[in-house]
Amino acid sequence: MQPVLDALVYIVDDDAGVRDALAWLLRTRRLASQTFPSAEAFTALLGDYFVPQQPACVLLDVRMPGISGLVLFEQLLTRGLTQLMPVIFLTGNADVPTAVNAVKRGAFDFCEKPFSDNALVDRIEQAVGLSAQTLEGLHTRRRLQARLDELTIREREVMQRVIDGLPNKLIADALDISIRTVEVHRARVFEKMDVKSAVELANKLRGLQDL
Repeated sequence: MQPVLDALVYIVDDDAGVRDALAWLLRTRRLASQTFPSAEAFTALLGDYFVPQQPACVLLDVRMPGISGLVLFEQLLTRGLTQLMPVIFLTGNADVPTAVNAVKRGAFDFCEKPFSDNALVDRIEQAVGLSAQTLEGLHTRRRLQARLDELTIREREVMQRVIDGLPNKLIADALDISIRTVEVHRARVFEKMDVKSAVELANKLRGLQDL
């Protein structure tokens, strides 16, 4: 798998030696990283309305003083951030069952210490690849929503009936407007939504619901 070159890996571990070793490993694989000595330090970065601006993943130690990795994971899960920046747990042997359970609840994976460099980097690249896809979906939704927001109330009424498959005459009768007015609104809807046909319009809106 080709690395996602603009990706950022967040390393959250209370062991400075582990943080430094992971940061060095990622640099050798052309992956940028940012390190945090605690879950508290990482949550300070997140603030209240954090959305990653680039593909990202989190390497998260299970056991840390203060807020544990599991508690931080639950916070990320609650905020809907685990798809935008998938979590890979770093765990000792005793914590494997806990990490397995976290994976079942939405963590991307876990790597047992001491871990294989190649295996870990492979999973990181897959995680940031998933993050890239999720971010693109988010950006697509926002672009489509912005186009929808440009439509007038009448254009929305016409659009819905176009999607329902009604011909212009029936749309005109339903809205008590002329066929020519329907044609004008229809053309404006197609222009604003950047589509060429009713089928393309329906597919685009269906895609918005699926994102």
